[in-house]
Order: sequence, then structure tokens, then C-alpha cells
Amino acid sequence: MLFGTLASAQSLPERYMVADVASDDVLNIRAEPAASSEIIGELGPDTLNVEVLRTLDGWGYVGAGERSGWVSMRFLAPNPPPENKVPRPMSCSGTEPFWDVSFYPRGAEYNAMGEAGRDLTIFREGLAGNGYIVEAHEGPSLTRTIIINALPCRDGMSDRNFGMSMSMFTQAPDGNDLRTGCCTMHIN
Repeated sequence: MLFGTLASAQSLPERYMVADVASDDVLNIRAEPAASSEIIGELGPDTLNVEVLRTLDGWGYVGAGERSGWVSMRFLAPNPPPENKVPRPMSCSGTEPFWDVSFYPRGAEYNAMGEAGRDLTIFREGLAGNGYIVEAHEGPSLTRTIIINALPCRDGMSDRNFGMSMSMFTQAPDGNDLRTGCCTMHIN
């Protein structure tokens, strides 16, 4: 059963929120897992949906804009996603041609370079193995089936590592299409 409920969710990149950082301070993202390493980014004291792709000796590897870097796990607390649904907000994107699918708390949208965004109506979604599956409709005759996997991904355009890959199969009256890309949870 593709859209069934599983007893326990597989961990995709672990979701955290910044904790124990003063309201007038930031959590530094460093180039290497060491307090003396170069600062390449920062997270505010109320940041949610921080993706930790892996850990090493008390440090977590996270996305930092177009790069990836390390933060002290001492300042992160778990922020688990809702069960049986794609964590929101989340964005999946691909290149050549450039496109993205964004999942928001109240909906989803498909964007292609040079075109206006198009709303997607989520018909079904759920856990599927080590990821998620979503069936979305765009208008009356176009269906997008999106599979998000807990597999490392590189977009080929940046130095950033992603913890989730995706495939999107589109069924449309004018022909079918298959696209692949990388996904990330937005940092709020």
C-alpha cells in the first residue's frame, strides 16, 4: 500500500530548532566542526527547521545558504515534523530547466523558470519507506507524483549538500515528464 501509515517515521534529515541562544545573539555556522573555525553563516535565536544532515563529536552539519557548515549541537533541540506528512515548509528544486515545488502549511506550489507559479492541490500524501510520497493535482488534467527520499543530494550549482532527494513524475495531456532534484526544509 503506497499511501499507508507506517508504525514509525523514518528519520529524514533531523529537524532541530535553535535553543539556549540569547535573544540578542546568534548561533554561528562554521566551516569545520571546531569553535576556532571560520564563521560562514549564522542562525537567529528563534530559528526553526534546521536540518542536521549528520553529526560529529557534538557538531551538526547543516545547510548555510549556498554552502554547508557546522553548528554546535549544544544549541539545538529536536523539532520533529508531523507524522505522515511532508514537513512544512519544504522546497524541492532542480536545474536545467530550473523548477521548484514548495510545500507550505496551507498548500503547495509548482514554479518553472519564466512562468507564473501554479497552485497544487494535494490529493494524498504519506510516509513511504525512507521518505514521503505526494500526489498533487494541478488543474483538472495534470497530476504530479512526488517521491522524497532520505538520500544525500547535490544540486550541481552550489557547494551545498542536501539530505533529501526527490523524483517528480508529471502526467499531462500533452505528455509525461520525469524530473529529479534536491529538497530542503526552509529555515524560519
